[in-house]
Amino acid sequence: MARPDPVPDPVGDPVGAFLPLRAELVGLGYRMTGSWATAEDIAQEAFLRWNAADRAAIATPRAWLLAVAARLSLDHLRSARHRRERYVGPWLPEPVLDSALPPQLCAHERAQDISVAFLLTLQRLSPAERAVFILHDLFETPFAEIAALLGRNEAACRKLASRARLHLGEAQPRHAVPEGEALRIAQAFLRASREGDEAGLRALLAGDVALHADGGGLRPAALNPIQGAPKVIRFFCALSRKSGGVLPPVLHLGRINSAPGYVTLEADGLPQTTALEIRAGQIVAIYVVRNPEKLSALLT
Repeated sequence: MARPDPVPDPVGDPVGAFLPLRAELVGLGYRMTGSWATAEDIAQEAFLRWNAADRAAIATPRAWLLAVAARLSLDHLRSARHRRERYVGPWLPEPVLDSALPPQLCAHERAQDISVAFLLTLQRLSPAERAVFILHDLFETPFAEIAALLGRNEAACRKLASRARLHLGEAQPRHAVPEGEALRIAQAFLRASREGDEAGLRALLAGDVALHADGGGLRPAALNPIQGAPKVIRFFCALSRKSGGVLPPVLHLGRINSAPGYVTLEADGLPQTTALEIRAGQIVAIYVVRNPEKLSALLT
């Protein structure tokens, strides 16, 4: 009979005890801030505090580390508030390929909790609502621990969670698109949008489709969401005429934040991500990230 793997000793082996939990800390930080780079910084800072702590007095390392990561995330959100208010154009979360997405140990893990639509809805919650929802519903932290973290009573935390669920109800996904169909639609959209194929785009796009493009003021992008199939089609046809209808190199075709999409290398030598929200076989939302500060991980 094989012996079970030994449980790392948090006192004598802080690194061994931390590493199995690192992905969860990155996952919490990413869902809180919408930034993968910031989430990794939060996990690193959590480790430094863990390494310096009296670990013998910590009964549950996972709960302690999640609380530290949540506090660091809240601190980041307070400092980032003014930068977000001055952001140029639509703000989208930093895109990540699904192979890199960190999980959470949750009995009822939500497949959509890293979709762009869901993350955008999370960002519209207050920091306290976001923290309570993520910690309780996604990471199964008891309300008593969350109350101690936020300096509120349990009843107040339950109300925050209830309010968050009410707002987040609109971001629930419908039915998952089969992988083969999702990739077929993504490839067809790439070709039609770059070639300026009006008929092809009309067949792919829902009438109320919305295009969101995040250039962050650092690369050209639409400064406001473009609503409705006619306007979106005109937008892509105009871009195609400027580019000569040339298809860019495709660096990745697959899932981006759980949605079908692709990464392309653009004429300026920088990558761009496109994620598609699909419903009933049609594209209902297009999320394009061009801000180079959000794409640095794709260049390494």
